[in-house]
Amino acid sequence: MKIILKEDVQRLGFKDDVVEVRDGYGRNYLIPFGKAVVATESALKVLAENQRQRAHKLAKIKADAEALAAVLAEVKLTIGAKTSSTGTIFGSVNSIQIAEALEKLGHNIDRKIIELKEPVKEVGDYTANINLHKEVIVTIPFTVVSE
Repeated sequence: MKIILKEDVQRLGFKDDVVEVRDGYGRNYLIPFGKAVVATESALKVLAENQRQRAHKLAKIKADAEALAAVLAEVKLTIGAKTSSTGTIFGSVNSIQIAEALEKLGHNIDRKIIELKEPVKEVGDYTANINLHKEVIVTIPFTVVSE
């Protein structure tokens, strides 16, 4: 089933993308929760007209995301976690702790756009991707240390 996304859906697509999904996922989750609409011929025409009218606004949003990415590229985070004597973390470090560490530095980043490549369960150096825009992704290095 082809649908048009009305908002960003992680691991599926961004707002106004036309994507192919399984019928049940579209009918039972995306459409009822207002995250998508069925991609009919008329809906695609409306989407094309809306994108044409918003082209200059989207360019400004992308420029703002690129400026923020340039600032975030300079950031190196240190996150403290309670660990055992072997260096294993009690629990794990996730996007919430990274968002809080960025907020302490004055960058208000939503935790939902932060992706970790692997679970962080030990002390060490890692990286996280921040999806600021569908074309602007910045990689942030961070170090997990024992508290």
